[in-house]
Amino acid sequence: MSSRKGLCTIVTASLTLSLIAGCGASAPSQVETSKSGTSEKKTLIKIFVASPEYTDAYNAAILEYKKVKSNVTIQLEIMQSDYPTVLKTKIATGDMPDVFQSTAGEIKQYAEYSADLSNEPLAAAMTDSVKTSMSDGGKVLGLPINVAMFSLIYNKDLFADAGISDVPKTSSQLTEAITKLKAKGITPFANGYKEWWVHKHILQQFINAESDNAMQLMSDFNTGKTSFKDHPTLMKMFDFVDTTIQNGMPKPLERDFPAEISDFATGKAAIITGQGAWAESGISKINPNLKIGIMGYPINEDPNKSMIVTGADQALRINKNSKSLQETKDFFNWLYTSEYGKSWFGNIAKVIPPIKNGDMPNMQMAKALTEYLKAGGKAGALSLNYSIDSFYQKYGEDMQAYIGKAKTKDQVIEQIQKDWIQLGAPK
Repeated sequence: MSSRKGLCTIVTASLTLSLIAGCGASAPSQVETSKSGTSEKKTLIKIFVASPEYTDAYNAAILEYKKVKSNVTIQLEIMQSDYPTVLKTKIATGDMPDVFQSTAGEIKQYAEYSADLSNEPLAAAMTDSVKTSMSDGGKVLGLPINVAMFSLIYNKDLFADAGISDVPKTSSQLTEAITKLKAKGITPFANGYKEWWVHKHILQQFINAESDNAMQLMSDFNTGKTSFKDHPTLMKMFDFVDTTIQNGMPKPLERDFPAEISDFATGKAAIITGQGAWAESGISKINPNLKIGIMGYPINEDPNKSMIVTGADQALRINKNSKSLQETKDFFNWLYTSEYGKSWFGNIAKVIPPIKNGDMPNMQMAKALTEYLKAGGKAGALSLNYSIDSFYQKYGEDMQAYIGKAKTKDQVIEQIQKDWIQLGAPK
């Protein structure tokens, strides 16, 4: 979900050779001798993903799998900001990795490149809702690493210092909270608006507030049946972004994900925008004692429109033409069904697991979500899944132009409308 523009890292786990970290690592030789003295075919699995926040967790799983299959070398390549463009280039040039990442909304778009996992043990291990979001045409074509959660994240101690006893759920309550924070010399918002993907996370909150049928609304945008200006609640998204900039850390277009996390974790700002549960591990590394709370986005004066979004938003896809197809399936079947894997999601990746019997993470935000839902809190639809990342990347760039005053609101709305029709749905 996050990182610096152009980040490219390759990590390889192997007992018998070391690959140089870089984008041009070479493949290993084809045979090695097992402990029993017999020769086994060496296998290289290339994984190309866009989630650097899980680098340490991936590394741990790769090293653990080496104990299971010593002849398998897994090469992990991570690229964040330019990932959609680079993936399309890899596809066009025939340089397809064995595993790649897409949004859940792109399940249909990449179907022709994706192995059918319907009859694999990993599919049986998925929760029902996750399996649905990973499927198209009755086939399971993807697998997620987590169940995502999207919310505003706030510093409980800073809220208490400012005398904010209840989290704001309406626009006027948010204004009141901002006033109290600033009176105590606390900057209300940490924004990572240098990252294009932050903007889609904010957008979906207003999509959900605008309609109880987010799927239909997004379809109407994708096909040009409706426009931004037709939806007053959705238009309030601009007011919210303006508020966060006016009451946020300086130079918002220069602050990326690491800067946003640092601003929050060091107590420079009280609320993080455009993020979710994945941010907690980075926050905890900087300040393990920080008390974290979650809340929905205050949309308007209706508190019921403020909700927290959950669901599987990202999918790993196994290249159906991979030379290491079965070995790649074996790795993910192991991760989804082994005792190590059941523990890996919650205890190592520290995510809400997408499998039925996975351990829940000992993380503040996961616990807060459980409490929120038990108390009757409304879970918003994962509307990100109803348009594809080609649109969202362009949308993020449109919003950056608005924030940087390169375009007016009306110009940006007009551009978004064109982008949605051109890029919003799989062609």
